[in-house]
Amino acid sequence: MKHVILVSHGTFAPGLHNALNMLAGAKKDELKSTSLQDGMGLDIFESNFIALIKNITEKDKIVLLGDIIGGSPMTAALNILTEKGLIKNTVAFGGMNLSMGLTAVLEDEHDMEALKKAVLSEALESVAEFKFDFTDEEEEI
Repeated sequence: MKHVILVSHGTFAPGLHNALNMLAGAKKDELKSTSLQDGMGLDIFESNFIALIKNITEKDKIVLLGDIIGGSPMTAALNILTEKGLIKNTVAFGGMNLSMGLTAVLEDEHDMEALKKAVLSEALESVAEFKFDFTDEEEEI
């Protein structure tokens, strides 16, 4: 089974989790999240993360999405996955957004290489400047 795990500072991961549940429907079982809340010690975050992954086995695949590469939540999550022997079947991405999350949840887990490419492609395509076209406006006198 594939597990998509979201980690962040503040309420970003739980908020994104909520939005993905709305959009992804039946894929809810594989989606998990936890975050390092304001004022929370890293030890509490780590305990929460360990509880979150307690039913994941070495046969499962993990897509870890974090808000910031090198941030405390992502670093702690990767360290725990390593300690638990789950890192071999993990792919990790920083800079998570809604498009990346949807792709990670909806993409087939049987080809993790294709999943990685799809998530990265979606990440690059989903961030763009919205350009305004004012050429059709009438000039005011």
